[in-house]
Amino acid sequence: MKISLLTPGDVRHQIKSVPLDAAEPPANRKAPGEPVRADVGHSGGTLLVSAFLPGVGWVTGAGLLAEEILRAAGARIDALRDGSPEDEVTEGLPEAEIFVYEDLLRKGRSVVIALAEDGTAEPIRQSLRQQGADAIEAARQEWWTGLRDGEREHYSASGGDFVNDEKFYRLGFEAALHARTRCKEFDQVSAEMDSKLEDLEEQYPGAQIEEPFTRGYQRGREHFQALCDERAA
Repeated sequence: MKISLLTPGDVRHQIKSVPLDAAEPPANRKAPGEPVRADVGHSGGTLLVSAFLPGVGWVTGAGLLAEEILRAAGARIDALRDGSPEDEVTEGLPEAEIFVYEDLLRKGRSVVIALAEDGTAEPIRQSLRQQGADAIEAARQEWWTGLRDGEREHYSASGGDFVNDEKFYRLGFEAALHARTRCKEFDQVSAEMDSKLEDLEEQYPGAQIEEPFTRGYQRGREHFQALCDERAA
């Protein structure tokens, strides 16, 4: 099992040890930082990364997966690892959930990511719940609840039926926040958007999907850009 931690702020000096996979190799890194900065180091044998993310602020990550999540979220980490990187480091990287992690960090909450083998996931979930942790599904719903009223007003103002279209509008909104596609020009992501739309149309034959999904996708792009602009200001 591999456990990684993301916590708001630059708190590397406060993190002494995090129980990570024993096979993770030591490293000695230094990362220059512009325009998005990241510093990499060790504390108690634990890989620590402190990075500045657009729209979020400073974040400290512990563990190899945390580093890859920060990189996927937009942090520039120009550091060399001692030896060859492990292929399994990026396996299971939750790119489609990173925007939820960012929302939690923006609110001052921490994120624990555990990659477990078959049969051990549920006991880990139960243990985390006993410690007061929320599941990612609850965090995702909380994120949308915070945006829902504003998005309903915007959609309805242009004649859209938000009650009937919300499901596909939200799917479009979330698709635009995928770590692999955001911050790119629309012509760079339009093919992927069309592919996602085709998948949904096959999954929901006969449903009116294109307009709410496309409008949600555009609003998602505008939302992320607004977060970046707000943080820059």
